Amino acid sequence: AGPTSRDRGNLVHMCGRFSLGMDGDQVARLYGSDLAIPWQPRYSIAPSTIVLVLHQEDDTRVLAPARWGFRPGWARNPGPSPINARLETIATNGMFRTAMASQRCVVPMTGYFEWTGERGDKIPHYIHGSGLLSAAAIAATRKIDAGFETTVAIITAPSRDAAGQIHNRMPVFLTDNDLDEWLDPACLDAAQARGLAAHISKARDLIANELKVDRVDRRVNSVSRIDPADPCLIEPVA
Repeated sequence: AGPTSRDRGNLVHMCGRFSLGMDGDQVARLYGSDLAIPWQPRYSIAPSTIVLVLHQEDDTRVLAPARWGFRPGWARNPGPSPINARLETIATNGMFRTAMASQRCVVPMTGYFEWTGERGDKIPHYIHGSGLLSAAAIAATRKIDAGFETTVAIITAPSRDAAGQIHNRMPVFLTDNDLDEWLDPACLDAAQARGLAAHISKARDLIANELKVDRVDRRVNSVSRIDPADPCLIEPVA
């Protein structure tokens, strides 16, 4: 079934599925970045799976793998793995503020899914622009049995324009001019982190104005029954 729209404090359940309908080489060219892993277009990307994340290493942008579901190194098992974090409290919330200060990144996508309707009768919608979208995100790296794993949460804020017709929150999309400042690996103090959050809150409207909404086929609702590589998942239906 589609994700719930319930907002439980800072564990915001929205933007629960997205697409990246470009191959890794194409994304790397658009960002002028290195590519650490192969990537083929995927039109349904769900929580807990591996996603591409853009981050800065010294003077080099790198597209690297991360698991979607934020797990800082100090988090106990079992425990929450939020897929989203609220922009309004990203600089102050205890779970996210360290990552906001020093581990900012971008999750590239070409669109995302939201649902309307009641449980059992969910109608999926695909919200997208005309090309690559850069969703502001934060990352954390933790030790696991096989070594280390990077996890990520997408930052959300109140919806604007077309996206607001479907859901009251949306990813915070960055303009190309915002990328250098957001990806700067320098550690921010508390005031700088709040200032950066305020800046991208205003800047996101520039992208929100360009978004479009298409109703798509209900088979998108079942993650287990679809092929994530099928481009028909994002085709509009009547």
